[in-house]
Amino acid sequence: MSANADRLVVTGPSAPRFDEILTPEALAFVAELHGLFDADRRALLEFRAERQVFFDNGGLPDFLPETAAIRAGDWKVAPIPADLLDRRVEITGPVDRKMIVNALNSGAKVFMADFEDASSPVWANMVEGQLNLKDRWAGRIDFTDAKTGKAYKLGDKPAVLVIRPRGWHLPERHITFDGQPASGSLVDFGLYVFHNAKAALAQGSGPYFYLPKLESHLEARLWDQVFTAAEEWLGLAHGTIKATVLIETLPAAFEMDEILYELKDHIVGLNCGRWDYIFSFIKTLRNNKAYLMPDRGQVVMGKAFLKAYSELLIKTCHRRGAFAMGGMAAQIPIKNNPAANEAAFAKVRADKEREAGAGHDGTWVAHPDLVPVAMEVFNRLMPAPNQLGRLREEVSYGQADMLEIHEGTRTEEGLRHNIRVGVQYIEAWLRGRGAVPIYNLMEDAATAEISRAQIWQQLHFEAELEGGVKVTEALFRRCLAEEMEVVKGEIGPDNYAAGRFPEAIALFDKLSTAPTFEAFLTVPAYGLID
Repeated sequence: MSANADRLVVTGPSAPRFDEILTPEALAFVAELHGLFDADRRALLEFRAERQVFFDNGGLPDFLPETAAIRAGDWKVAPIPADLLDRRVEITGPVDRKMIVNALNSGAKVFMADFEDASSPVWANMVEGQLNLKDRWAGRIDFTDAKTGKAYKLGDKPAVLVIRPRGWHLPERHITFDGQPASGSLVDFGLYVFHNAKAALAQGSGPYFYLPKLESHLEARLWDQVFTAAEEWLGLAHGTIKATVLIETLPAAFEMDEILYELKDHIVGLNCGRWDYIFSFIKTLRNNKAYLMPDRGQVVMGKAFLKAYSELLIKTCHRRGAFAMGGMAAQIPIKNNPAANEAAFAKVRADKEREAGAGHDGTWVAHPDLVPVAMEVFNRLMPAPNQLGRLREEVSYGQADMLEIHEGTRTEEGLRHNIRVGVQYIEAWLRGRGAVPIYNLMEDAATAEISRAQIWQQLHFEAELEGGVKVTEALFRRCLAEEMEVVKGEIGPDNYAAGRFPEAIALFDKLSTAPTFEAFLTVPAYGLID
C-alpha cells in the first residue's frame, strides 16, 4: 500500500459499481503517482504561464537552441507493438458504453476512447467510462439499451483500444490530494492502467495512450517518468506502456524531436491535432496584431502554418521510426440530404487524399460512417501497413514558415458563426455531452475554443471586418443576442428553454470579452457542472 494513500480522498458521490473502479488498491496507486509527480506537474503549468508572458510581450516561439544536439542526433524510438503497426483509420469519441461498442465494431483499426475533449467531465461520465473500459477487457461490454431494446455486442475483430486521459492542466475535483483537486491526467491514466494493463497484454494488446495538450518536451519527460513508475509498480517490463502524443499546441510544434526523444522508450508516434492547434496558434499569439486570423473556414490544412507543421511532423516522425498520424475529419452523415451528404464525404476524401499523399500513416474520423470513406483512400494510396519509409527529406521549414498566417478575410458571418457554434457547444457540455453534432460537424471542445479565442482577439484589436465594420463589444453583444434567436429557431423554443443556454451565453460572453485571456474554457466551465 502506498505511503501516500491517506493523502488522496474521494469526495464524489458513489453509484452502482463505482467501487469496482475506486478500489483501495487502485486509489493507492493513483495516490502514489500524485505523491511522486503532482508537484512537478504544477511547476510545469507555472512554466507554461511564464512562457506565455514572453509571447504576450512580443516574443515568438522558435526551435530551442539548447536542444539542437537532440535534433541533429541519429536516434530512433523503441520498436512499435504489432497491433499498432497499421493505424490507417482511427475513430475517436467519448467513453459512454454505446460509443465504445460502436467504435470498436466500426471497422477502424484503432478507437481512441476520450476522457478529454470529447467528454464532459461530469463525475458519472468519468467513473462510468472507466467501468466501460474495464468491462471491455473483462469481456462484459455487451449490453441492451433499456430505452430502445437494441442489443450491442462486441464483434470478432474490434479496433485496438487507445485511451486519451485529460491534459496536464485539468483538475478532478471529486478526488483531492492534500486537500487540492487531483490531476485529471493522473486519475484517468492511473485508474485505467491499474485495472486494465495486464488484461490488455494477456489479450495480445497493451496499455496504449494518446497524450493531449503538451506544450513542451519537459511535459513529455514528466509523462515518461509517470509511465516508468507505473511499470515498476505494476511489475511490467520497461517500455510496455505506449503513447502517441498529439501535437496540438504551437509551442510543442517547435519541440517535436525533443518530445519523441524524451518518450523514446514509450512513444509510437505523433498526431496532428489540428483543431486544437488552430486554437493554440490564436491563444499563443493573441497579443500580436500581426497574427489576426481570417475566418475559421479559410484556415485549411494544405496552406500556410498548418501545411508546414503537418509536413514537418511527418519528416520528424519518420526519421525517428515513429508514426505520423493525420487529423480529424469532423464531418458526419447528412441523412436527409443526399447531395449535401455526398459533398461532405467528398471533402473527407480530399482531406484524406492530401494526408496519405503527404506521407501520414493514418487518420482520424469522428463517425462510424466515415470509416469506409477514409479506409478506401488509405487502402488505395497506402498499400503497405504504414509509410515509415517515406522520409520527406526535402521538407525544410523554419520559424517563419511555422508562423505563416493563412490569406483570407474576416467577415461578420464568420463572427456570427463562431457565436452560434461556441455557445451551442458549451451548452451541450454543461449538460454532460462532450461530442456534439452542430451544423453537420461533430464538434468537441476545440471548436468552442477557436470560436471564443478568435472573437477575443478581434475584440482586443477592434479588428476590421469586410465592409469596414470594427469588432466592438457592442457589435459582439448585438450579434450574440441575434444569433441566439437564430439558434432558438433552429432547435425549437421548447428545446431552447429546456437547455442551459443562459449559463452558456454568460460564460461565452465573459470569456470573449475578458480583459485577460482564459487559457482553457473547460476550467471555468467545470465549476458549472456536477
